[in-house]
Amino acid sequence: MLATAAYRGTVLLLWAQVAVGAWVCRGLFWDGASFLANMLETGTYHDFYPARAHVAWLNETPVLLLARAGVRDVHVLAMAFSAMLFVVPAALYHLALSRVRRHGVLLAAIVAVVAMVHLPTCFFAVGEHLTTYALVTATVAIALTPREPRWRDGALMLALGLVGIASYEAMIYLGPATAAVVLWSLRGQHEPLGRMLTAVAALAFVGAALVALCTVMQYWHHDHFVRVRAAAFDFWQNLQFVIPLFAVAAMALAALVFPAWLAGRGPLVVAAFAAALLAVSPWLREVRPAAYLFPPSHYVARTAAGGLLLALMLASWLYVAWPKPGPVLFATMRQPAVARRLVTAMFLLVLGGAVPDLWMTRMWTDYLGWFRGVVTGRTGVVAADALPLKQWPYRLFAQEWTYPALSVLLRGAPEQGVVVLANDYTSNMPFDPLCGTVPRLEGYRWP
Repeated sequence: MLATAAYRGTVLLLWAQVAVGAWVCRGLFWDGASFLANMLETGTYHDFYPARAHVAWLNETPVLLLARAGVRDVHVLAMAFSAMLFVVPAALYHLALSRVRRHGVLLAAIVAVVAMVHLPTCFFAVGEHLTTYALVTATVAIALTPREPRWRDGALMLALGLVGIASYEAMIYLGPATAAVVLWSLRGQHEPLGRMLTAVAALAFVGAALVALCTVMQYWHHDHFVRVRAAAFDFWQNLQFVIPLFAVAAMALAALVFPAWLAGRGPLVVAAFAAALLAVSPWLREVRPAAYLFPPSHYVARTAAGGLLLALMLASWLYVAWPKPGPVLFATMRQPAVARRLVTAMFLLVLGGAVPDLWMTRMWTDYLGWFRGVVTGRTGVVAADALPLKQWPYRLFAQEWTYPALSVLLRGAPEQGVVVLANDYTSNMPFDPLCGTVPRLEGYRWP
């Protein structure tokens, strides 16, 4: 019963996030505003980065179809764009959860991915990592839980692998690992079509790794990627990431040393404490000003989240592939009561992580409303330096490159204001030349 409640609760949270994210246009956060403006301005995909093109095509096609059908209501288009950014990961995680719902420990692992990888990095919704991490999770879940007829599993994994070919640089290590799990799933499979589709799916993930490798080599010395590499270990800035990370690390260490610890209430106690800390994290700033939730830290933590996903997926594979009875730890985890406790513990982290997500969403709606008030209440160029964008709480969501794009998207009339920051774009150059420009968007308006 507890495992079923955790499964249903996690799925419900994922789809509730889709609905809320679309309603409040969370896809406009940070680079999202520039992406949408460029799509509407050019009438085509914003695939400035070919190595991630497949995810861009998947997320942006509905918006472009609506625009070509004559929709000029920017609010509707922004909602559609935001919806797609959340729909694809939600659908993939739902698929993964449904595949493992009757496999206690695997269900705990997928719920942990939602709590520790998805929720702490999803405010940066326009990031391709959200879809990439979800498709890897779904693929591994399918490979570890084979069903008949096997050709369906092979076809599904192949479809995910084709998307993953041009998805995200993290495939440089996620690709080979996923390919290995997919190839392992061939054991005992005698259906020719299923074997062929599964083998090609593995090849697709190898291809994803090669594309990621070529991309990393090409952009290794690019200023933006140098900064990204330098920030890879700054994940500690993301409270939503480090709190569940330390909690699960403590559980894992205790279980490795004393496997019998899992049979008690220890995991629930640790998870409950971490969930409570997550739930109060939006207000920690009142006690310690330096400890506060910062939406851009979702961008910073995405690299570490990819490494954590790799560890969780490999651990799940090891658990399934190890010949029984296996070590004492695995034998303990296979006990139904222990598996249920692990699922419940991970679900507590999901519930705790949902609180800061809701808090930041509420703060985002206030920011978007305030910013639109600035745009609609003024005319011409509005100097960003004259606005309190560096003050609390506006600095939580401000990104100087996207001020012009966000301004034009939120305008109700062509003569209304455009917020612009004085920038020579030499000392502070955006990663994409189109960022920071003022789109025209003739005929589009936010009613």
